[in-house]
Amino acid sequence: MITRRNIRVKVMQVLYQIESGETTADVDAIKILENRLDQTPRLFTYLIYFITEVARYAEKDANIKAAKHLATAEDKNINTRLTGNMLLWKIIENPSYRQAITKYKFNFENTGALVKKTYQELVLTEVYKQYIQQQSRDVKTEKDIMAFIFSELMLPDENFVAHIEENFTNWDDDAEMLVILMMNFLQKPSVLNLQQMPDAEKNNFAKELLQTVLNKKEYVLTLIKARLKNWDPERIAVLDMILMQMGVCEFLYFATIPPKVSINEYIDLAKDYSTAQSGHFVNGILDGIHKDLLADNKIYKTEFKSKKANS
Repeated sequence: MITRRNIRVKVMQVLYQIESGETTADVDAIKILENRLDQTPRLFTYLIYFITEVARYAEKDANIKAAKHLATAEDKNINTRLTGNMLLWKIIENPSYRQAITKYKFNFENTGALVKKTYQELVLTEVYKQYIQQQSRDVKTEKDIMAFIFSELMLPDENFVAHIEENFTNWDDDAEMLVILMMNFLQKPSVLNLQQMPDAEKNNFAKELLQTVLNKKEYVLTLIKARLKNWDPERIAVLDMILMQMGVCEFLYFATIPPKVSINEYIDLAKDYSTAQSGHFVNGILDGIHKDLLADNKIYKTEFKSKKANS
């Protein structure tokens, strides 16, 4: 599941793009946001695609070696057990995955070389050697070998990570979340719907947050500036101002998100994306505005339980 943190990052990036003049005023902010949101399923689909290509390379490797002019007995008897992996074919035949592959049409220059390299590293491991020696198939072992390819061969490989960073600008933003999603997916591939990433609730939250910050900017800035005191608004980091605007909008216009959750989220984002002092600064300003709004009876929140974990 895509988290609200991930959604907030995408909204923050769109607002920064607008604030810094990277986007002209006549460009639809929602379209920009939709493109950023689509980066996540695109990257996730590619990670799945890469794993399946590594697994399917066993058959390609066997065909290449068997076709050699002076093929040895070993060349003619390459074990292709991995190509018949039950999980692999569940993924390949998954309608959502097939639809995503058709949509994104990956054609990166060095994918093939990296797939081959990953496969060659795989066949040298004891995990793989034990896998191909088994006479029968069981669900756990089939899943474990695919998870091994991802977690022990792809992720630790600097060349693979560099390849991802080169082709997907959102890797740094989405990596931690997608690693968790991938490990869950490899256990339960049937539950994934790449066409609903993010789901309707998260998608609506993203668009509503972006539109609210843009529409309420003038009012929200008056609340922020009232708390700045000795600070010159023009000298505050642009990202800090954006994050504070987003936080205040959540206080005022998102009834199901507890203020403490909003404050903590924007403190973390400030630490990760802005200056070394930004976390402390954003914390102080948002906490002060929250107290002001409470004193003026301007915050109205809905009691809830289930949504808290996803905030």
